[in-house]
Amino acid sequence: MTARPRKPLAVVLRALGLGDLLTGIPALRALRRALPAHRIVLCAPAVLGPLAACTGAVNDLSPTGPLEPVEEALAKADVAVNLHGRGPESSTILAATRPQRLIAFDHPAVPRTRGQPPWIPGEHEVARWCRLLDRNGMPADPRDLRLEIPPGPVPEPVPGATLVHPGAASAARRWPPERWAEVVRGERARGRRVVVTGGPTEISLARRVAELAGLDPSCVLAGRTDLVNLARVVAAAGRVVVGDTGVAHLATALGTPSVVLFGPTSPAEWGPPPDRPEHRVLWAGRTGDPHSTAPDGGLLDVQPDVVLAQLATTGVPFYPPGSRVPLSTRSGRPA
Repeated sequence: MTARPRKPLAVVLRALGLGDLLTGIPALRALRRALPAHRIVLCAPAVLGPLAACTGAVNDLSPTGPLEPVEEALAKADVAVNLHGRGPESSTILAATRPQRLIAFDHPAVPRTRGQPPWIPGEHEVARWCRLLDRNGMPADPRDLRLEIPPGPVPEPVPGATLVHPGAASAARRWPPERWAEVVRGERARGRRVVVTGGPTEISLARRVAELAGLDPSCVLAGRTDLVNLARVVAAAGRVVVGDTGVAHLATALGTPSVVLFGPTSPAEWGPPPDRPEHRVLWAGRTGDPHSTAPDGGLLDVQPDVVLAQLATTGVPFYPPGSRVPLSTRSGRPA
């Protein structure tokens, strides 16, 4: 019996978090359009599998941790794409699988990347990977961020509510729970329902915010949703207020209006698209150490009254990534 020819294989490395997956969607879709006959396998954490499937760009997910070797079954791919980082570690991992073609940023320590596009520090995360694909003959549209989530039920308090997500991966990006509680109280004073979300490791934080705000524990959804259900919750919410974390990118991908608190990283690198005024950025205009064990000073410059002012209004000016937001603790509104 004649063996059936193997379907062409493309392997993509982006073994990072939720926000990284979502900012990589335009590049993944560019790859899908360029290689319609290929089986595209994304090497990423297993928890991201259901959302990766919603992009429409990925056939399979190979569970992979940061800078772990790619499974042997994916060796000798027709195309291997490094959407993980600048290298050399990530590019070396892919080069070791002996792909016919390697797409990655140029790094002198990885000879196979010679002649590829250079890494540009400070480039927006979405634009960076689109540029890499563009320069390799695969046109990418950085606006192509939309995510379609399969329909499903959401808890009763959620539709139209203000979603508060106080957690973040690093302490530098975590606004104090007392300030989140002040935002919760302010939204409830306006007659809005409020829900508090978080991952399994953020349950205590979410409960603390609810306790400080006098919010019923039933409105705390932290630890009660997987990523797809969290996406449904974000899609059903009336608005999202969040730090610089994956849920902010979910709000962008799902079209839910958001207020995003930045610090220590500039929104010029990770902020929502500047042409979408429904997503508003609050940033003090200075950067800091993203690995600090304490909240960033610039993040602390953002006061609850300014956040509440943004949540209260629609059609107010949008502050583009990279601009300085005038913060006022007297008027309760940006000056």
